[in-house]
Amino acid sequence: MDILKADIHQPLEYISGGLFHSDEPWIHSKRVINSYELIIGIEQTLFIQQDETQYKVNPGDVLLLLPNHLHQGYKISPGNLSFYWFHFHCSGSSELISKNDLVRDITLAWNQPISQRNNTNVYVPVFSTPNSIERIQIQCQQLLHIAKSAYYTNQAVHFQLTSLLIELTEQMSSLMKTQQHKTEADIKLEKMKEWIRINSSKTITVTMLAEKFNYNKDYLSRFFKRKTGINIVEYINLMKISKAKELLSSTSLPIKVITNHVGIEDEKYFMRLFKKYENMTPTEFRNAYYRTHMNNK
Repeated sequence: MDILKADIHQPLEYISGGLFHSDEPWIHSKRVINSYELIIGIEQTLFIQQDETQYKVNPGDVLLLLPNHLHQGYKISPGNLSFYWFHFHCSGSSELISKNDLVRDITLAWNQPISQRNNTNVYVPVFSTPNSIERIQIQCQQLLHIAKSAYYTNQAVHFQLTSLLIELTEQMSSLMKTQQHKTEADIKLEKMKEWIRINSSKTITVTMLAEKFNYNKDYLSRFFKRKTGINIVEYINLMKISKAKELLSSTSLPIKVITNHVGIEDEKYFMRLFKKYENMTPTEFRNAYYRTHMNNK
């Protein structure tokens, strides 16, 4: 696994970005570019290769294309394909490092006291699947909004792009840290949390989870709270709100439709739930970041 290590004493240089969407089947053109490109899958699968390596970018996957390499589609993607894309340059030094080098750097950073963690690098794998993709997608929407806004300084978009890559680095490093100390129960818990995330559009109950993962219902509730700090119902709600925020920022679907998409039947209940966790209404959240560059070619 190759990982981009880039110095961020100065912010990364944002070039362009957008939200790609094609209603019809589509294949990526053949090209060589002189910048990095970050691709974050939203819907359907993008089939693209870099030199001789083929990638399938599914929803929630992140692909980093490298400058001065051949990029091309190797298979036609189905209709309703969509993904975020961002071109950027590294302002400071950058290099590709191995997974062993990454583990060494991240371990050194984690062993430092919090007040002394002044690592000035971001680390982005060529291909990855972050745990909290909803947070990534919201930052993508914020980045596009800033890029289309008339800020008094262009530095805003460069810092927002850098913040996005810091978030990718943080999610990867946190995952590495937890994997080093996982018990069988921890692994089972992570599978459960991932199941909740990908099924957040459905009705999910504690009883359902207990049966699916072979737990006693009461024990599961205590175990989940002890391991995560929140109860299961609250975690389910947080995943539904995260999915709703993604839909609010990347689509124009009515609130009622989004309510159904996150497995909640009562629109008023959804509104109260959203307000509880976000301190704003769904409409206020949508209006906060509404400027987006879209393309289909």
